[in-house]
Amino acid sequence: MPETIKKITLKNGKVRYRTVVDIGRDADGKRKQLTITKDTRREVVEERARILHQRSAGTLVPPNKLTVADLVEMWLKAATRDVEAATKRSYEDAMRYVQTHLGGKRLQQLTEDDVESLIDWMLTNARRRGGKPGTGVGLRTVRLTLGRLRAALTLAVRRQLVVRNVAEHVTIPRDAKDAAKARQKKYVPWTEEEVRAFLAHVASDRLYAVWLLSLIGMRPAEVCGLRWTDVDLQAGTIAIETTRTLVAGEVVEKAAKSDAGQRRLPLPDIVLTALKAFRKRQAAEQLAAGEGWWASGRVACDEIGREVKTDWLRRRAYKAMETAEVRKVRLYDARHACLSWMANNGVPDVVVSAWAGHADLGFTKRVYVHSDPQALKAGSEKLGELLG
Repeated sequence: MPETIKKITLKNGKVRYRTVVDIGRDADGKRKQLTITKDTRREVVEERARILHQRSAGTLVPPNKLTVADLVEMWLKAATRDVEAATKRSYEDAMRYVQTHLGGKRLQQLTEDDVESLIDWMLTNARRRGGKPGTGVGLRTVRLTLGRLRAALTLAVRRQLVVRNVAEHVTIPRDAKDAAKARQKKYVPWTEEEVRAFLAHVASDRLYAVWLLSLIGMRPAEVCGLRWTDVDLQAGTIAIETTRTLVAGEVVEKAAKSDAGQRRLPLPDIVLTALKAFRKRQAAEQLAAGEGWWASGRVACDEIGREVKTDWLRRRAYKAMETAEVRKVRLYDARHACLSWMANNGVPDVVVSAWAGHADLGFTKRVYVHSDPQALKAGSEKLGELLG
């Protein structure tokens, strides 16, 4: 082996030692070699032994010139091969911070300090839109980005591009978590009184039936995706099978993401009556529009039959809340109000979860069921009976 090590003299007169090691073959069968250059012969011998051992063990990571941006593109290609458009967009959005802050860095030179620097930057001044530019982004965004970066580096380890995942043990500072928790906006769904006040105001609204669909727990995307062919006015049921939502400004229409999400619900009489009236109203609108009628077949449509988007529905809901002089809440909170009311009024948990279209009963209770002050009062009265 000593004869394979060459003594070389640099232009500045410094003496170094060099050897070449075979490290395998590429995809085309061409031999790959690695050059080792060290200050002493002993260092070359030790490095050569280390490389040969890793080669035999299958753990060798040859040097490469890939950047973090190269890894991001590689991971996105692999991770988004068979996912929905909304999921793909969320991955791209999360990794855009990585590309901006670390994209130009050599992948094999990436350190835990670099990842911590990314986290600090995101928490302090990474925001470019959706708020004041130059401020920090939300904690949820930071968590998503860190999780995606960990996944990308896991891919890099698996493909023997890096020795280890330097993001594996990086955490978000506790003070950032505490600050985010303090800033977090708590969404409180309507009470029963607020629901009744809103419905009394919109009883003559063209979209009365649509507001009722929201208030029986349908997601805005489900309301926008509902077709008249999904409504059985004779049996009094609706089949929830399609969603229509916005992803990066583009309309995406797709089937419900799970078997639980595809469900058939029996309609309360008030909702069935409203849908029948709305069907007749649309027939009259179609007659008046003549050839200008779009015939989208949607339950939620505008006055000439055009299908609508979730932001269209949201704007009209906010306007109705304003004129009804009720507390402004997200349209999605109507779903929370419905499920909370069902859970707080004796409907079995499993039924509430199935109505919501959830496969996980615990998720329904944890996220969508909110305590009702009246229910707490009833609990107090029961405790009084026990203690008295």
